[in-house]
Amino acid sequence: MTPSESLREACTQVSQALAADITSADIVRGEFVVTAKRESVIRVLTYLRDTPACQFTQLIDICGVDYPERAERFDVVYHLLSMNKNTRVRVKIAASDETPVASAVPIFPCADWLEREVWDMYGVYFSGHPDLRRILTDYGFDGHPQRKDFPLTGYVEMRYDEDQKRVIYEPVKLAQDFRTFDFLSPWEGIQKLLPGDEKAAAPPPPKQGGA
Repeated sequence: MTPSESLREACTQVSQALAADITSADIVRGEFVVTAKRESVIRVLTYLRDTPACQFTQLIDICGVDYPERAERFDVVYHLLSMNKNTRVRVKIAASDETPVASAVPIFPCADWLEREVWDMYGVYFSGHPDLRRILTDYGFDGHPQRKDFPLTGYVEMRYDEDQKRVIYEPVKLAQDFRTFDFLSPWEGIQKLLPGDEKAAAPPPPKQGGA
């Protein structure tokens, strides 16, 4: 059976067996994509792992996507791999920062750090996680930097204080030079000559007389 045939078989079986737990199961541009209900995510992941027609036994990644205009603004996306069938599936669920998602650690232990990253970057809470804490930012970090409404400069900045002999946090302070922009392209915004620019405006040297 070819990988594309395996995907079609898995898609058909998932659509029938998990009709109450998913909202869609389709082959999109050659990729198997399942949109599951948040409260059913563990049942869906377990089925995809254990069913002979699927055998998606490897959890490759968990990531977040932010859609601020939605009521449930986040998608949590699981990427699974079947080594036996050489196929992949993407499982998506909707979530918010107020609606916890069941942790996948009991069925995929490698979900531990992956869920910590989604929590750190987006603020999606995973209920039942054994050690849900920040993993990429500092423990005292304020906010979740992958959200689209998070300021590019952040909320605080850190520096080492020689008097206190420790790292301290302070509100972000931008120099005025970085607060005013002329919004021109690099080719239009610079009005002064840079070293070497005078050569571009100089007339070409006269041709030497030849034979």
